[in-house]
Amino acid sequence: MRKVDPVKHEAKRLEILQAAGRCFLRDGFRGASVSSICKEAGISAGHLYHYFDNKEAMIEAMIETELSRAAILRVAPTADPVVVLLEEFERRIAFRGGALLFDVLAEASRNPAIAGLVRRQSRIVHGWVAELLRRGQEQGHVEATLDVDATVRILVCWMDAAKAMVIRDPDLDPRATTQSGEQFLLRLLRPIG
Repeated sequence: MRKVDPVKHEAKRLEILQAAGRCFLRDGFRGASVSSICKEAGISAGHLYHYFDNKEAMIEAMIETELSRAAILRVAPTADPVVVLLEEFERRIAFRGGALLFDVLAEASRNPAIAGLVRRQSRIVHGWVAELLRRGQEQGHVEATLDVDATVRILVCWMDAAKAMVIRDPDLDPRATTQSGEQFLLRLLRPIG
């Protein structure tokens, strides 16, 4: 039996994911076929299925990658939540693949498998941000009377909206937008008085 080199296997898997991402961005989740993904990646369908069972598995891997990038939300216990959230907001504005998020959300409204992935990712992110805000409340960085769960829902939508801003305005000035985002966060989260 042939031994699989885990480093090469992971590198090829990431290469396929990048090709799938380009296809999803260009053609949408439904419009991107397995054959177009294979062509983009320069592999056969049989080779693709060695790494992924289907397109949903590719989306799941992309979500996992996004969660690992959002690990900034799991930071030192003493971190100021406003600073952490602002850094994540900046990262999302810089991300130029926001259309894929909205395509996946639309697909989740029709596809129970994708809906499950999106909801799982949302619960994870909600937990991270809620923990960050609760610690901030304990440390006096965040207004103690804020309803943490309601605030997290607002913040997650705000983070998603950061990706939409780049779609709506390709000439967006990230620096000016981040400055306005900082004012928003300060007014929303900082203790009153």
